[in-house]
Amino acid sequence: MVVNLKAKKRLVSRVTGVGVHRVRLDADHLDDVADAITRSNIRSLITAKKITIKPIVGTSRGRSFFKKTQKNKRGTTQGSKQGRKGARVGKKDIYVAKVRALRRLLKIAKDRKEITNPEFWMLYKRVGGNTVRNKAHLRLLMAETIEKRKS
Repeated sequence: MVVNLKAKKRLVSRVTGVGVHRVRLDADHLDDVADAITRSNIRSLITAKKITIKPIVGTSRGRSFFKKTQKNKRGTTQGSKQGRKGARVGKKDIYVAKVRALRRLLKIAKDRKEITNPEFWMLYKRVGGNTVRNKAHLRLLMAETIEKRKS
């Protein structure tokens, strides 16, 4: 005899906390499932493996990871780049990175007592005012200030 076990499946899903579609009833023991009316009956059927819960089937991320790596590889070589230099890396980002590097260099020089405190601040202000081009230029300016102090 065929019995409608929709209510039983609903009860099992409520007891186990999973969706109705993950509940699987054993075809050989449908009569036992039909007789189960309490939550404890359902739990005992689950331990007896007459009712099983299907595992979660998730979405595979393999292809998406592959696509992402492909996308990251593309358009990075010379000739494939579009947009001007400032569109890829902003002017402000470049300025901030440069200033931080130069200030770090100045701090090291001051800690080593290569330059005095007034010299440090004079060069620090120049760095902040964007008159120092790069590290080499800063080293040149430091050498000039040291030379000026010694003479």
